[in-house]
Amino acid sequence: MSGNVAMINSELAHALDTIADLLEITGGDTFRINSYRRVARTIRDLTDDVRVLQEAGKLREIKGIGKGTAAKIEEFIESGTISALEELRARIPEGLPALLAIPGMGPKKVALVHEQLGVACLDDLKEAVQSGRLATLPGLGEQSVKRIADGITFLESSGDRTPIGIALPIARDLAETLRSVRGVERVEIAGSMRRGRETIGDVDLLCASNDGRKVVEVFTRYPRAKRVLAHGITKGSIIVETPEGRELQIDLRVVPAESFGAALQYFTGSKEHNVRLRELALRAGWKLNEWGLFEGDRRIAGATEEEIYSKLGLPFIPAEVREDRGELEQPERCADLITLADIRGDLHVHTTASDGKNSIEEMALAARDRGYEYIAITDHSHSSTIAGGLSIEKLLGHIKAIHAVNKQLKDIAVLAGTECDILSDGSLDYPDKVLAQCDFVVASIHVAMAKGKKTPTERTLAALENPYVNLIGHPSGRLINQRPAMALDIPRIAEAAASRGAALEVSASWQRLDLKDVHIQQAIEAGARISINTDAHRTTTLDEMELGIKTARRGYAGKADVINVMPLKQLRKWIKDRRARGPG
Repeated sequence: MSGNVAMINSELAHALDTIADLLEITGGDTFRINSYRRVARTIRDLTDDVRVLQEAGKLREIKGIGKGTAAKIEEFIESGTISALEELRARIPEGLPALLAIPGMGPKKVALVHEQLGVACLDDLKEAVQSGRLATLPGLGEQSVKRIADGITFLESSGDRTPIGIALPIARDLAETLRSVRGVERVEIAGSMRRGRETIGDVDLLCASNDGRKVVEVFTRYPRAKRVLAHGITKGSIIVETPEGRELQIDLRVVPAESFGAALQYFTGSKEHNVRLRELALRAGWKLNEWGLFEGDRRIAGATEEEIYSKLGLPFIPAEVREDRGELEQPERCADLITLADIRGDLHVHTTASDGKNSIEEMALAARDRGYEYIAITDHSHSSTIAGGLSIEKLLGHIKAIHAVNKQLKDIAVLAGTECDILSDGSLDYPDKVLAQCDFVVASIHVAMAKGKKTPTERTLAALENPYVNLIGHPSGRLINQRPAMALDIPRIAEAAASRGAALEVSASWQRLDLKDVHIQQAIEAGARISINTDAHRTTTLDEMELGIKTARRGYAGKADVINVMPLKQLRKWIKDRRARGPG
């Protein structure tokens, strides 16, 4: 989850993807469209800052980047935009590209509704749905129209909140900028981001310094700021644009060091959590605010969060659970929450064998670099054709390749696994005799999420009957702000997982964070164990484990609830015991 590299590369990749989208909407050449998309993927996958490569004259060495594309990249680095992109935007109605954010509306459908119905914005599309005009278009039957209508509803309900995985690199980059200012003692991210909420309304930054004027001046001159909303002595507020073109508000508060703990607590806790703390202070005859805990005019606590909670008669409450969901009534539940340091391995990653970007060895070495004891290579099964799923023959060859890498490497165990599709009737994509060859099996629903021969709950329960299935991958199938979750009976699934000796995944991928926090709590209360994995498709996204940890902590997951804190020997026994139970 690095800052600068992730942002500039992501912004450039988004610009190139947008050119491809707009070319497709305007009837551009298919070869050019695909070329832009390939380069966008390449840029997004780079581990080096594209600016560094440009300065070193190495852009043309990157596969797929020719003279014309290199010139566009250089233009973006210099100006923050690409003239070809602006020319395309000028050719179509301003509100048309926004329709691409609607689930079910790709560039071709956007072009179709624009050309045939004169749709130019979201309101036009809603009218076309409601009037029945949308259903008259070729290729758009009743189910397609319903999906688009549901997509509009989902888009509107997701509001203006930004996924944490998009907002966090921006917040970290700005925090690092402020830390370099002379006289700044400490800078921390607060608010819902520190609590690990899956989406962020705005970003809160807190700074300890005795020269607020200078800090706010640097803050408001942040190069990515589109406009300044407030510029004071101790407060500042700016709007930045995310790589995806959304606006994100960032607020800064500057306080003296003696008040930093009180301010960090105040600007981190939810409104409900903070009201409860102020009530405790009032009962003791004190006053609590962002400047400290006061008895009359005398500050009795404030330099650290710990002393605020201690003075109020509470143990330290971790940031992630400050939501007034029982953390004050049962603070003992917060005592042993999972931490990143507890994780011994990642049990769901992909390689170039299916749709990943790195080899088996590269993924394993990256996991070893992060201090892991093991990693499970779990490429897609053959029904996931769009993701390059493996036939039985290819999977068996892949297993041999994984075992060969495992023998070569020291200090990390490489487990041979699969992410096996749960089909619409609840059956698995591979027969048991093939699954038996795997060290670890993730079973996931990827297709027919809304409508299959069985409901998503029935399909998941059927998969849990199989003794070779160790983990249900990203159980709800949601994509944050893009695709709603499937309707699942989480307590029933959790009970089945607990009784079968299987686990449910917390996908740390910021697009998913699935299971989400409240479902994690439900699952643990039902006796199920979880596994926190990244579903990484490249080495760099192994770092998203921290977001899964935050999500798990929000669901009160402790070390005992998580299977990938086990030492390898214990994990292997857990897998063996699962298989020994047999079906059902």
